[in-house]
Amino acid sequence: MNGVLIIDKPAGLTSHDVVNRARRILHERSIGHLGTLDPMATGVLPLVTGSLTRLAQFYTSSEKTYEGTIRFGFATDTYDADGEPTTPPQQVSLRAEEVEALAVRFRGVIEQTPPPFSAKKIRGVPAYKLARQQKEVVLKPVQVEIKEFEILAVEGDRAHFRARVASGTYMRAVAHDMGRELACGAHLESLRRTAVAEFTLKDAHTLEQVAEAAQGIWSIKDTSPEGIHDPTATHDNKASPGGTHDNSPPVLLAGNLKPNNPRPGEPALSLSKGTPEKLEALFVHPRRLLPDLPSVTADEPTVARIRSGRTVNLPELSRARQVKVFSGQRELIAIATRVAGTLFHPKIVLCATDTPFDKLRAGSVRRL
Repeated sequence: MNGVLIIDKPAGLTSHDVVNRARRILHERSIGHLGTLDPMATGVLPLVTGSLTRLAQFYTSSEKTYEGTIRFGFATDTYDADGEPTTPPQQVSLRAEEVEALAVRFRGVIEQTPPPFSAKKIRGVPAYKLARQQKEVVLKPVQVEIKEFEILAVEGDRAHFRARVASGTYMRAVAHDMGRELACGAHLESLRRTAVAEFTLKDAHTLEQVAEAAQGIWSIKDTSPEGIHDPTATHDNKASPGGTHDNSPPVLLAGNLKPNNPRPGEPALSLSKGTPEKLEALFVHPRRLLPDLPSVTADEPTVARIRSGRTVNLPELSRARQVKVFSGQRELIAIATRVAGTLFHPKIVLCATDTPFDKLRAGSVRRL
């Protein structure tokens, strides 16, 4: 299944948890994400599936937008609300003008030391593994860019903010450093990612919505895709097991007929039948991907040459460095790079056959 699917990640799941659940729901082994969200964070988590996982290389430097809350009064070892306090609690009553003045100092290109609980590696070992073992973690400051940092409101010991940052920026570290500057300690209490590159919350769907759209498309005996062994998966009409955290919500597996009773405060899952059209509608339209690259719709001979990795002539795009090449309106088949004049060579070839959605409509994939 080749596409880009934007998930509204719930709190309590790791980004890897979300990928694993999507693999089971979509029956697709090849799924990745375009930027980790911490377990406590929510919001935009773009997933790339099938051959479109190869697009990840174009999103490694994508900027992100966040909204969140910084709580002043004590710091934690993880720099967020999931951690243990590392400073004695203090009574704090913030003034909006002092927080806003401090925020100005964090805008632009700054030096930032990553949190000890992070994926940054020390002699090949992720820092968070050393931190969990209570070993000393010494990370070097790195340059990051905070393009926008606006304090939206200040209430007691909390400051609500919006930020737009370059890749590699830790908002946890910003919260920690602001607490240090005010000599009272601080940590990131909540964080919601509202955008990654061209993808926003308007594009996002919950795991439950994806599961509903996929409901019944695959037969029960096909619940686990080939190569993905899920020892806890069952075929007795039960919801999928929780993830790695106690508060992980259940997600209905594709092929199951009846959802479990929802937890308090969670929406009940619909019993309506999913269809390929419903599922496809949740994916980002391929024409919207990489909007900075021009698009071209290739004729059949050109498509054949591109699929075999051969150079093609695209005279209408002679000024472009790279282009998106489509077969028809929805099938993104390649990203091509100009090599000379009007000649383009496919940098990556994406789709070599009919899309899985086409196969589902044609009935070549078993359905209930």
